[in-house]
Amino acid sequence: MNELLPLAILATSLGIAPVILAMPDHWSRCRTWVNLTAAAIKVALVAWISIAVANGGEFSVSLTIAPGLTLALQADALAVLFLALSAVLWFLTTIYAVGYLEGGTDRSRFFGFFSLCVASTVGIAMAANLFTFLVFFELLTLATWPLVVHRGSAEAHRAGRVYLTYTLGGGLALTLGTVWLYSLAGDVPFMPRGVLGELPQTHPLALSVIFALLIAGVGVKAALVPLHGWLPISMVAPAPVSALLHAVAVVKAGAFGIMRVVYDVYGVETVQVLGLAAPLAALAAFTILWGSIRALTQDDLKKRLAYSTVSQVSYITLGVALISPVAAIGGLAHLIHQGIMKITLFLAAGNFAEGRGVKNIRAMNGLGRMMPGATLAFTVGSLGMIGIPPLAGFVSKWYLGAGALDANLPAVIALLAGSSLLNAAYFLPILYRVWFLQPEEELPEKRRIGWMLAVPPAATATLVLVAGLLANAPFSPLGWTRFIVSLEYL
Repeated sequence: MNELLPLAILATSLGIAPVILAMPDHWSRCRTWVNLTAAAIKVALVAWISIAVANGGEFSVSLTIAPGLTLALQADALAVLFLALSAVLWFLTTIYAVGYLEGGTDRSRFFGFFSLCVASTVGIAMAANLFTFLVFFELLTLATWPLVVHRGSAEAHRAGRVYLTYTLGGGLALTLGTVWLYSLAGDVPFMPRGVLGELPQTHPLALSVIFALLIAGVGVKAALVPLHGWLPISMVAPAPVSALLHAVAVVKAGAFGIMRVVYDVYGVETVQVLGLAAPLAALAAFTILWGSIRALTQDDLKKRLAYSTVSQVSYITLGVALISPVAAIGGLAHLIHQGIMKITLFLAAGNFAEGRGVKNIRAMNGLGRMMPGATLAFTVGSLGMIGIPPLAGFVSKWYLGAGALDANLPAVIALLAGSSLLNAAYFLPILYRVWFLQPEEELPEKRRIGWMLAVPPAATATLVLVAGLLANAPFSPLGWTRFIVSLEYL
């Protein structure tokens, strides 16, 4: 059973992908049933394995494919954190995507690659060594490209080319770093506090360069500046894909990769000894400010949200790079908190576009009266991003600030305060428009928003509130990150 459970979790998305791809496009009910059943089973299996891991259970499976190269899966505490995010948000995004694409074309292709994308994310989460991580990380690039270009327009294909240029370049850097590190250390399993042994004393320069290659490789998907250019351009994709890119799969896979490299390949002590923490923290700080400043200038709603993601995901990197247990709790918790906040914003934005044809901020006047449900969800997500208590974003920022004090870095407090002010500067004007301004002209109803489009953003907005109010509960994101940090630091 300890071997079967990780495979079963992977199979719920990887196994159904070829089945869905083979379905005729008009098999709507069958495809929907397969999608939602598989997603629900994944949620149940992840809940099962989460409880077992919390109680000391160990789950792993491996296959040696060549001397020194092993494909291996494990469900450790950090994997479970990412698995829970992926499973729950995949289920909700699948419901939304079924409703969003109703009456569209090429739906079997879309949902087949959608499942393959989530399977790649699950593989990244449960990768037990750097080689397995690399395999699924590259599979994620290939699985996501058809979703980015799904609309088939010239703009979509241009976005797809940019996406591949960035992500395949990042994959090359990750591959070079992985091969070099394997040549020095042999197999590189993921273990708390790192696996490099005496190498930092014997090969400090090589390990520093390898660290830069690995961080650059995963940093493309994490949208670290200047590796972020693919993300705003990819917003031509349908709303469910945007939600997947920002909240469930690609960007989170990059942030998760940074965690694995720092915590489970190098270890926090080695990162400090080699002097790698400060440059990583500086890069994260610059990305936080740059993303927020660029968001201020965007009138296209999805592009403003994209630059917001560039900024917000780097809170995770900052929490890791400060080398403080308290900051690490905030950074790891933000992996979940930013995911549920950002998916709320993108699903609501998709409803604005589908329901009233609104894609630009200047056209959002009075939407609160025309679409109160979607607007309320968007409001909760926006206030969470700013860091208003008691929402989830406040909890992350509080721990990051406390961690900065713990690390004796008061400049980080100023960074967090400035970033929150910038968040307010690009979200509050939108909220003022939708709730308090009269529309310049009454927007016609473009499409009725059915329950499949209405329920997911309402559910994720509720999670934003619950994650903040119940932050100290044992199985809250915050509670689970405390458990992870205790393994990495104690």
